[in-house]
Amino acid sequence: MNLTQYVDQLRQELAVAAEAGGDDARALAERLTAPLESAARLTLLNALSAAAEEITGELVPGSVDLRLRGLDPEFVVTLPPAAEAFDAQAEYEALMSPGPAPAPPPPPPVAPDAGDDGGTARINLRLPAHVKSRVEEAANREGLSVNAWLVRAVSGAVDQPGGGRAARGRGRKDAQSFGGGFTGWVR
Repeated sequence: MNLTQYVDQLRQELAVAAEAGGDDARALAERLTAPLESAARLTLLNALSAAAEEITGELVPGSVDLRLRGLDPEFVVTLPPAAEAFDAQAEYEALMSPGPAPAPPPPPPVAPDAGDDGGTARINLRLPAHVKSRVEEAANREGLSVNAWLVRAVSGAVDQPGGGRAARGRGRKDAQSFGGGFTGWVR
C-alpha cells in the first residue's frame, strides 16, 4: 500500500488552506510540509495498525498483520486453519519439555464469545528463553506471527471443557507437594 498519495493529498490541502492566509501563511506551509510528511506517515501507520488489530479480533484464530517494507505498509492475512482437534495440555507439555517437540496439529478455529466486543487487549508475557524459541519455531511452521500463534493457543486452552482449570489444578497440586508455591512480586 503506497502512502505517498495520501501524504501528497494532505500537502495539497495544507497549501490550499495557506493560500487563504496570504504570503506569510504560504511560506510557513511550505516550511512545514517536509517535517509533517513523516508525522503524517506515522499517523497513517498507527491508524492502519489499529484497523488490523480490530480485524484480527474478528478473525481469531486467524490474524491480520501490518508489515512495513521500506516506506510502504502491507497487510498480511492469515486465515484460520481447517477445524482439527487441539489438545492444549499436550501443547503446553510439549513446549515445557526440554527436548525438541514433534510438530503439533494446528488448533481448531475458536468461535468468539457471545459477549466479546471484538476488542483487543495488550499484555506483557514473560517466557523462559527455551519456551520462547519453541513458540517462535511453532509459529514459523504454521506460517503465523508469534502473536497470532499465542492467541490461538490461549483461545484453545481456555475453550476446552473446564476452561483450562484441569491443567491449573494439577500445577498447584504439584507445587503443594514440594512445600507450596508463591506467586506475585517481591521487593
